[in-house]
Amino acid sequence: MNFNFRLPKLFLLFTFYFLLFILAACSIPNLETAECREARNVVKEFYSFHFGNDMKFTKENLGRREKYLSSELKQNLQNQPDGATDYFTATDDYPKAFRVGDCETVELNKKVNTQVVLFWKSDTRSEQREIHVEVVKENDDWLMKNVSK
Repeated sequence: MNFNFRLPKLFLLFTFYFLLFILAACSIPNLETAECREARNVVKEFYSFHFGNDMKFTKENLGRREKYLSSELKQNLQNQPDGATDYFTATDDYPKAFRVGDCETVELNKKVNTQVVLFWKSDTRSEQREIHVEVVKENDDWLMKNVSK
């Protein structure tokens, strides 16, 4: 009789701890800052637009991307001549795809650095390169300030 009573009690105890473990595992907090989440969305939106349109550097193409760029970057790029090299991918060999990677908050609510991975894939080539995008908060909007290798 004592054994019959312990078996359901052990089963309930096991079930309780199992459910507790599952709930704890599912509630792992997101360690990314709000700044990173917001800036990452801007970078992802920009590169989605950029890859879906002509990537050649021209004044006209720059104008289409202005809403994503800081005033400083807009001014710097307006002084550059038109050409095949794309400032935003740092190459004239345009990649086929991208992925926004790691993010680091440099200054709370002011400056974030994000990684963008660029991909080239064809029958004869499979390559990826990394660039870095500095994103700053300007007039309550996250805007791209610099792109570097």
